[in-house]
Amino acid sequence: MDPERKQSKAADPAGLARFFADCRQQSLALVKGLSDADATVQSMDDASPAKWHLAHTTWFFEEFILGAHAPGYQPHDERFRYLFNSYYEAVGPRHPRPRRGMLTRPTLGEVLAYREHVDAALFPLLQTGLPEAAAQLVELGVHHEQQHQELLLTDLLHLFAQNPLRPAYRPVAAGTPLSAVQRPGWVASDGGIVEVGHAGDGFNFDCETPRHRTLLQPHALSTHLVTNREWCEFIRDGGYTDPRLWLSDGWRTVQAEQWNAPMYWENRDGAWTQMTLAGEQPLAPEAPVCHVSFFEADAYARWAGKRLPTEFEWEAAAASQSVTGNFADSGKFRPQPAADDAQAPLTQLYGDVWEWTASPYIAYPGFRTAPGAVGEYNGKFMNGQFVLRGGSCATPAGHVRATYRNFFYPHQRWQFMGLRLAEDRP
Repeated sequence: MDPERKQSKAADPAGLARFFADCRQQSLALVKGLSDADATVQSMDDASPAKWHLAHTTWFFEEFILGAHAPGYQPHDERFRYLFNSYYEAVGPRHPRPRRGMLTRPTLGEVLAYREHVDAALFPLLQTGLPEAAAQLVELGVHHEQQHQELLLTDLLHLFAQNPLRPAYRPVAAGTPLSAVQRPGWVASDGGIVEVGHAGDGFNFDCETPRHRTLLQPHALSTHLVTNREWCEFIRDGGYTDPRLWLSDGWRTVQAEQWNAPMYWENRDGAWTQMTLAGEQPLAPEAPVCHVSFFEADAYARWAGKRLPTEFEWEAAAASQSVTGNFADSGKFRPQPAADDAQAPLTQLYGDVWEWTASPYIAYPGFRTAPGAVGEYNGKFMNGQFVLRGGSCATPAGHVRATYRNFFYPHQRWQFMGLRLAEDRP
């Protein structure tokens, strides 16, 4: 079935309850084995502690569902409304984001008790059925929690990378065997007017709509993602030291941050290693490069004599392929080399790494923010960021689709971010 045509789970109370329960259980599975310290420390302003992710996603359901649709509901702790609001100005004041790691209390155990309290209040509502608008908010809340499951993993990776012991979050999972170096080819498109954006009854975030027409020029996309081996060639050729390859803001960032390789790479006695969720590992040459910023991706494309695809070139190509790939459910939590029998013609469109595009994150024609606080979910971030497509090895399976738009600032690179090249065709 075309994923864009799936029925929304909000229309099926039993299905919505299962979706909610499965997601909440998966979040708990992700923090299994973490100490209270692991779940409390904040390694940088862009990251959040695992404990905060667990509490914030719970706050979402308490604030937007239970507060409005559960008569007589008693909050687990009134103070949590301040502690675990993220950026919803309409809800009220909140604890400053850079200081989330200072919250030694509540403990991880107390946060888990908070989750149990909210779940116990919400399940009866799901079983008896909610008004349509409320059910849609629950479905949004589950997808919101899936986003935070990915953030929880990437934030833990950043945290553990600061530790000289290079601790592992999970043991190494088996990778994809590779019999030969992949030889990327190109898939050409004549372009033309295409329809992009979400359509049908399935779930979507508001930034994926309205569906509309856009014009694509003739172009081609690389069949493969850029690999670590290819990125090493960029480094050896002085890619990080040649200002002609970089956007002005990118060159300024490279100098200020002293970048000379992707995030988490270290050169040990002439060999590259990479910090992963399985601890520090030898660099896998044929795996997709990841943890590179938009600035780096753009510079690499210029060095290669190519460019980054637009988000609509990517979407038009991805719409005909099934949404399968190396997602978080594989348990590998690391980009894998393309398998010899990988889906063709474009391999690894989904999973492994989010793919940077050349497109700024802006509103589609006719976009309108939703009324109320949930209108702050996406629209107010449509400024100064770039779109990524396809999901990563930390994205929950079933979460993404061809129209899904992720977005980050051009200097950020702690997510599993990589790239696919594009070129113009006559």
